[in-house]
Amino acid sequence: MIETLQSSLIISCQAPSDSPLHNPDIISAIAKACVNQGAKGLRIDSPSHIRAVKQLLPDIPVIGLWKQMGLNSSVYITPRFMDALAVSEAGADIIAIDATQRSRPHGETFAEIITQIKEKLGKLVMADIDTLENAIAASNAGADFIGTTLYGYTEITQDLIPPSFEFIEKLVKTIDKPIICEGGIKTPEEVRKALDLGCFSVVVGTAITGIDLLAQKFVKIT
Repeated sequence: MIETLQSSLIISCQAPSDSPLHNPDIISAIAKACVNQGAKGLRIDSPSHIRAVKQLLPDIPVIGLWKQMGLNSSVYITPRFMDALAVSEAGADIIAIDATQRSRPHGETFAEIITQIKEKLGKLVMADIDTLENAIAASNAGADFIGTTLYGYTEITQDLIPPSFEFIEKLVKTIDKPIICEGGIKTPEEVRKALDLGCFSVVVGTAITGIDLLAQKFVKIT
C-alpha cells in the first residue's frame, strides 16, 4: 500500500455537511471517478463515507478521518481515540489525526492517540500538523506520515498561506518520515513541485472535488 501511494496523487473526496453531496453514495461515486482517472489514494471523512468508498473500491488505499465539531475544542480532525476507532472499523487503511499541541476533548494528547491507534488498531497514522515543532513531535510519537494539512489553519499559523514550499523543504530535510503535502494545492504544476521537493505524495481536495466552494467562488464575481 505504501508503495502504491509513493510519488502519487491522493484525492480528498469530501463535502460540507450542509451540501447535497454529503452522502455516502455520492462521495463514493466521486471517489470512483477520481480513481478511474488515475488517483492512487483517497482521503475520506466520516465512517459512513469511508465504508461506502471501501465497499466500492476495496483495493484503493484510504486515509480516513472524522471531523467532529462542537466538542468544545478547536481540534476537529479525529480528535479522540474513539473517533479513530470508528474510522478504523469503517475500513480506513491510514488514520489521519490532528497532531497539534492544542487541547482536545477527553484530555487526550495526540501522542497517546497515535500510540493507541498503532498498538490497539494496528493501523498507520497520518499526523496532520501545522508547524515544524509539531511535525517533529508527531514523528517522535510514532506517526507514519506527516501531512501539512493544518499549516495556515490553526491559531498560530492563521496568517500563513498554504502551500508553503519553503515549509515543505524544511520538513523534508528535518523529518525522516514520509511527508504528504496537503492544503492549498490548486494546480498540477504545484503537485509536481511538491513531489520534486521530496514529498512522498500530494493530497488535493477543493481544486478537484470541492464543487460547493468552487461554485461559490465563481458566483461571487458575477
